[in-house]
Amino acid sequence: MIRTWHLQDARQSLVLAGHDDRLPEIVYWGAALPEGEDLASLAAASVPDVTGGMLDRAPEVSICPEASQSFPGEPGLIARDGAGRPLRPAFRFESETQTGSELTLTYRDAALGLRYSAHFTLDPDTGLISARAELESDAPITLHWLAAPVFPGPQLADEMHEFSGRWIGEFQIEPTPWRPGQRVRDNHTGRTGHEHFPGLILPARGATKTQGETRAFHYGWSGGHRMVAEELPDGRRQIQFGHASGSEPEPATRFETATLYAAFSEAGSNGCAVAFQRHLRKRAPWAKARPVHYNCWEAVYFKHDLAELKAIAERAAALGAERFVLDDGWFGKRDDDTTSLGDWTVDPRKYPDGLTPLVDHVQSLGMEFGLWFEPEMVNRDSDLARAHPDWLLGPHDQIEGRQQRVLDMANPAVRDHLFAAIDAVLSAYAISYVKWDHNRVLPHPDAAQARGLYDLLDRLRAAHPDVEFESCASGGGRIDFGILERTGRVWLSDSNDALERLRIQHDAALFLPSCVTGSHVGPRHCHTSGRVIDIRTRAWVAAQRHMGFEMDPRELTAEEAEVLTSVTRWWKGNRDWRMRADILRLDSADPAVIAELQLAEDGSRFVAFAGQAATSAQILPRPLRLTGLDRAARYRLRLITAEDLPRLSRGTPALKTGPITLSGQALMGQGLTLPWTFPERIHVIEGERL
Repeated sequence: MIRTWHLQDARQSLVLAGHDDRLPEIVYWGAALPEGEDLASLAAASVPDVTGGMLDRAPEVSICPEASQSFPGEPGLIARDGAGRPLRPAFRFESETQTGSELTLTYRDAALGLRYSAHFTLDPDTGLISARAELESDAPITLHWLAAPVFPGPQLADEMHEFSGRWIGEFQIEPTPWRPGQRVRDNHTGRTGHEHFPGLILPARGATKTQGETRAFHYGWSGGHRMVAEELPDGRRQIQFGHASGSEPEPATRFETATLYAAFSEAGSNGCAVAFQRHLRKRAPWAKARPVHYNCWEAVYFKHDLAELKAIAERAAALGAERFVLDDGWFGKRDDDTTSLGDWTVDPRKYPDGLTPLVDHVQSLGMEFGLWFEPEMVNRDSDLARAHPDWLLGPHDQIEGRQQRVLDMANPAVRDHLFAAIDAVLSAYAISYVKWDHNRVLPHPDAAQARGLYDLLDRLRAAHPDVEFESCASGGGRIDFGILERTGRVWLSDSNDALERLRIQHDAALFLPSCVTGSHVGPRHCHTSGRVIDIRTRAWVAAQRHMGFEMDPRELTAEEAEVLTSVTRWWKGNRDWRMRADILRLDSADPAVIAELQLAEDGSRFVAFAGQAATSAQILPRPLRLTGLDRAARYRLRLITAEDLPRLSRGTPALKTGPITLSGQALMGQGLTLPWTFPERIHVIEGERL
């Protein structure tokens, strides 16, 4: 007997099939099947042959591959009973519920007292598939590994694209060849991590950013993940995602994975990126336009002086800032990073009248006021640590990070204390924004820590619905769809080096839209790279995302201030449509050029950014092919940075000398001829469909 289930939209079909009441496998995931497709025949046609040296039936690569079936690869469940004995369930069908684009399948092993459920949802608006798994037990068990519903890996693919990274170097794409055996990533840092963004791109052979079959995954969890990409001895492939191994140390009767998001595209990785971006825009927890951001961290660090901060606020407002964020150093006796984390009361030495004078001044300038917190952390030199040493997570002799320890967020008393402390500050002042930081890894992985964070954030958001929260973890150390259900913005990287940002933003756009991605104009002399970059490049790179400033604005020359004010004015004039635009990464023929196109929801307009990140190997720019346009439509294009071109650009290419009009086919087939420019500069091209 074969049971089948089908989720589909205009773009894709997902077909599951189960034989003889065993757990089902995904037998098809790709372009939409025609109406009336015989799903039982499709399932039968996917059953593999058997030859010498094999079992008499190849165990299915099911949504939870079972050790009891002698599965030759990684099982989807590894657990032990109360006596420490391995559990090897043989699940059998119990029930199904399908309503439109939502499907829940439940299976049970009565002998072991285990029940497994898998949930699938296909969002018809975004094309994104959401999948998660639950495990229930009649008696407490210890869980080592539970995969979200397992997807097959594509056969017509030679490599996978993983993500690595580091502080000030997030979202680095790592091409990894498919080969027999397992590719395992197990992140034990206790947070999403700079090092291991929980994503995976699977391009089919020949696929690029703009064309070809591509599949992509993201595990929406903030507590560290495990990924298994495995090619079995028989050639079949599987993709597993779940919590980091060892994240559930305590026996329990119920466990669940986070949501695994899956995207399919026939338009290269851009098609998957658009699905992820639209998902976040659809769920964005805010209702107002994105304000131009100012953060004072790289201007003052821990040295807070009210008169100086007022002067900085005035300068920032004159440049176009609409939100002022007071960063680390306002609380306890916080003069450096060795003290006072956990003591969330205003420092009377720096602010004898509290924050009110600064808040009032900021608001008188027409700006919102925001404030920095790092609630999950504590310094041992703090009133909180002295009063509650039992609230600190991990051993006494652990290695510290940034001179700090981690609070036990699984402890309700800790969460109650933090809620009361933060609620008091948010209630006392007109604060509309919180930068929520997380500056060290955990001493050990613990899923309860992430669940405790979610609980605290949910309580604070319910108590202060008008306050927006940003996720920061030394920059991009905690960016995932789990935290983004609760925060409206992420601090992508602590690097304000525009050239590094250009690359980081480009690759992060595989998952993140502009509206959630903070990007700031840093100091002339970058504090993280030591590089000096022209204000035009710094401003336009920040303008690609949710724009802000993070420097001492008093350092700007008159010319620099004029450039920054002009770019900020452009950003404000275009933010309404751009914050809802799709970011399409462009296939550049020149590896020295990093380029993207931001296309309006209705396709009526776009802006393209072409960053000359380094010196090209050839003399002149190679044509830049656009994407996502209507082939038959005509577009008027204008190079809005033409005045920034150097004198060494001596020719008269049409784009340089005035607006040009070309068809979508010409722009996508031949591409744009760009003027020559220096390295570390950027071209910005506006396009309008006629």
